[in-house]
Amino acid sequence: MLRPLSPVYLVGAGPGDPDLLTVKAFRLLREVDVVVYDRLVSPAIMDLIPPGITRIFAGKQARNHHLPQRDINDLLVDLAMAGRKILRLKGGDPFVFGRGGEEALHLAKRGIPFEIVPGITASTGCSAYAGIPLTHRDLAHSVRFVTGHTQDPDGLELNWQSLADPDTTLVIYMGLTNVGKIAERLIAHGLDAKTPAAAINYGTRPEQRVLNTTLDRLVGDISRAQITGATLLVIGKVAGLADQLSWFNHSLAPAAQAK
Repeated sequence: MLRPLSPVYLVGAGPGDPDLLTVKAFRLLREVDVVVYDRLVSPAIMDLIPPGITRIFAGKQARNHHLPQRDINDLLVDLAMAGRKILRLKGGDPFVFGRGGEEALHLAKRGIPFEIVPGITASTGCSAYAGIPLTHRDLAHSVRFVTGHTQDPDGLELNWQSLADPDTTLVIYMGLTNVGKIAERLIAHGLDAKTPAAAINYGTRPEQRVLNTTLDRLVGDISRAQITGATLLVIGKVAGLADQLSWFNHSLAPAAQAK
């Protein structure tokens, strides 16, 4: 009699601070046989994995994939079919720009059971740690989550007219490479060049840096501050509240201090 397959757990690790990991995610990290993890999972969270559990790095960043997505999909199936208990660990939330949907579909097509364990996504976690409320009764009536990375490096075919709404908070994941195009197109479509903007680097971690600036200065200030790595962009009037609401790691990026 065939032994039923254990579900593959697609788990969100949150934005970095291990205290933001869900109780279920923490429990599963200690119960599985294998953890397949991404680049954006913080070292502090990896330290929670007990010795003896196999770790497989599947790190990805723009145009530099340690394992192509197709190979990750197949790896999850192969491990599941071998009877392993697998946790697929992703930064943030697996269903928010995490390609968790693609992996879940691949598993479903091959009859592999799975469970989704949501995590705090970078937009809510990092903005909160930067002192930026994504909505505010007087400043922002809605919030939009957008990816700043596309397959085509010359792409970014977004509805810029819709995004350039002064009453909406715009949160851009993976936008550092294309920040110049993003700022240029938002201004070209009518968003005030002096709209508050923030770049949150390694949000919620001890090394967090927050650059508070304006849309027209965003590109230059990021360059002067030498901001690289995991960075979330927040554009909108609510970003102007960061100076008053900052509570975690008050140090600002050098460019912001020099303004």
